[in-house]
Amino acid sequence: MVSEQTATTAEVFPHIRIVMGMVIGLGVTRLLSGVARIVQHPKQYPLYSVHLAWVASVLLMLAHFWWWQFGLYAIPAWTFGVYLFILGYAVVLFLLCAFLFPDSMHDYLGYEDYFLSKRAWFFGLLAVTFLLDVIDTLLKGEAHFARFGNEYLVRTPLLVALCIAAIATDNRTFHRAFVAFALIYQVSWIWRLFDTIH
Repeated sequence: MVSEQTATTAEVFPHIRIVMGMVIGLGVTRLLSGVARIVQHPKQYPLYSVHLAWVASVLLMLAHFWWWQFGLYAIPAWTFGVYLFILGYAVVLFLLCAFLFPDSMHDYLGYEDYFLSKRAWFFGLLAVTFLLDVIDTLLKGEAHFARFGNEYLVRTPLLVALCIAAIATDNRTFHRAFVAFALIYQVSWIWRLFDTIH
């Protein structure tokens, strides 16, 4: 009889990726269903460009999460705590999707009204994802963490600070600038550091 302690990373990792994939898949489904609903009924509720841009950003974040989690194969020994952390990270990403597209819009005038009224939840969760990313990066080893250089040490507190500012203000100009910066930087970050899995 094989004990749990003899399970190798090669045996455990695919199992964990399946569970992560289920949660991330629910998030992708939520976003795509929301976009499909907009396409089917474009005049039902007034659209908001900032909301749509965050939808694109979170969809890219989910795709990126699934791509970069391949690096988890480098974890030499899996514990239930590490597994719960990774699952929790995926759940936070799903909740971001849920806050972008609610089950019902009946209480709101449109997507701008909805998004700005729920911005504390959305940007609070978004800030949490940036902090979880630091732990996730450390789990993959010091070499993986060092690969991002000083940029990573500036990037994370800057994005968290912008999320806090987004919670505090409903200034439309700030929100447009933030999502534009976030999307451009996100694409640049992925292109420069994650185009090829190392």
